[in-house]
Amino acid sequence: MTGLAAGAVAATSGTALAAPAPDPAAETAQTLASRGLRTDPFTLGVASGDPDHTGFVIWTRLAQQPLAEDGMGGMPARPFPVLWQVYADERGRRLVRAGVAVAAPEWGHSVHVEVNGLSADREYWYRFRVGPYVSPLGRGRTAPHPLNYGGALAMAFVSCAQYEHGYFTSYRRLAEENADLVLHLGDYQYEYTKDTYTIPGGNIRDHEGPETETLANYRQRHAQYKADPDLQAAHAASPWLVVWDDHELDNNWADEVPEKPEVPQPNFLTRREAAFRAYYENMPLRRTSIPRGIDMQLYRRIKWGRMATFHMLDTRQYRDDQGCGDGYDDCPEAVDPARSITGDAQEKWLLHGFRDSRAQWDILGQQVFFAQRDNNAGPAKVTSQDAWDGYVASRRRITEGWLDAKVRNPVVLTGDVHAHWASDLKLDYDDPTGPSVGSELVATSISTGGDGSDSDPAAHPYLAINPHLRFYNNQRGYVLTKIERDQMTADFKVVPQVTQPGSEVYTRATFVIEDRVPGLQQTYLRPLDPALRARGVTVEETVELETKRP
Repeated sequence: MTGLAAGAVAATSGTALAAPAPDPAAETAQTLASRGLRTDPFTLGVASGDPDHTGFVIWTRLAQQPLAEDGMGGMPARPFPVLWQVYADERGRRLVRAGVAVAAPEWGHSVHVEVNGLSADREYWYRFRVGPYVSPLGRGRTAPHPLNYGGALAMAFVSCAQYEHGYFTSYRRLAEENADLVLHLGDYQYEYTKDTYTIPGGNIRDHEGPETETLANYRQRHAQYKADPDLQAAHAASPWLVVWDDHELDNNWADEVPEKPEVPQPNFLTRREAAFRAYYENMPLRRTSIPRGIDMQLYRRIKWGRMATFHMLDTRQYRDDQGCGDGYDDCPEAVDPARSITGDAQEKWLLHGFRDSRAQWDILGQQVFFAQRDNNAGPAKVTSQDAWDGYVASRRRITEGWLDAKVRNPVVLTGDVHAHWASDLKLDYDDPTGPSVGSELVATSISTGGDGSDSDPAAHPYLAINPHLRFYNNQRGYVLTKIERDQMTADFKVVPQVTQPGSEVYTRATFVIEDRVPGLQQTYLRPLDPALRARGVTVEETVELETKRP
């Protein structure tokens, strides 16, 4: 076994072992293994992810110089054995699992260990070691047993963290929530070189390196993001479920088509392969997601006991190209029944999952706006061709699928649009009096777009045109949910600014979804600051920016 396959096995091997007694020979081996390491290689932090009731993935990546232009983090071009340890206590005294994994240069010296044999529904802590260097301690968590509900699930979801547009304060505040589970719904990093995607007043920080096109570029860019202490804190605090959107590769890409197909990009598929490889190297993913050339299995299903099933979707890799040149348009292609945003295989997988589900809550973790958002008050239907509005038949098949399967509580989670939204889902959006058949919660960006601004949610013109849209806010932040058997509560969290570090977080609005009652009930709305109201705050500038995303 050589090349790609060998590197994949080395990057993911690491059998869960019983806690060993101290071994002087192993200590000596670790010391020898660290030769060539002049400084601490754990500069990119640690992470856990994809939990089940017996374990989870733990991740790290060795990098002495994270921003090295060759993408190799200043590491010698040889493999390093990395000791990993899992503890039953936060002080790291009760060792329950340990082993050795190989950080191979073919995989950017990343380490993915699938820890198993743990008890269901409890917290664990983990760390890594190479010679004298010890990583920070991370917190993992197992899901409840498949036959049990467990207690209330604290789940948060986030998206869109543009490093240049602001500090990752929301990640820091998210870390302080100690959520049981965090979903990242895409745009984990951005591909642009500095001074390309700017905010009014200028960017706060700069990307290193050129626009990401090569494996070295993507590795360097991921390392720049991972080196951020606020992002590291969020990863260390909770297990994550991750899926990409577009900027992990190229803005608005669709399958094998780049953003601007009219501009020749003969190396786009090579770029796609590099982006996928770097994404796997930098995420706490299981070996089932090891990329194979230009393909990567990212859609998957994670069960949290009987309480919730998370159907994590990939709406980029298999979609038909956006219609009418992308953007907002009254587009005939949007209603073509042959077009799909998921691809046929993923759609069948999702519908089969609906039929088999016995969960209290079926939650779709995905990238782009699901509900209809018409921005035209007249007879024309002007919608985003990059969202599910550009694939109307695909959306209807999915919605009919959960109705036919009698899914108890369908909830769609979304990122992408850099603003908080909440909406009732319909089978027929042209009939506003029709019944709600589900709910959608949309998380704003972590930093993309800069500070944003508060406003009266009802002032947004889309809410008048689309009565199923229930809430809007253009500040930065995340959504924190509490999932119980009888209801799901969603707090829309915001920070006042990201162009300066250290903002506190507060709840802008709270919605509740009751068991077997599709649609949203608003239970809290923070009053608009009187000073902003006196200034006549509007949302027109926000709408203009949103319809002209780069």
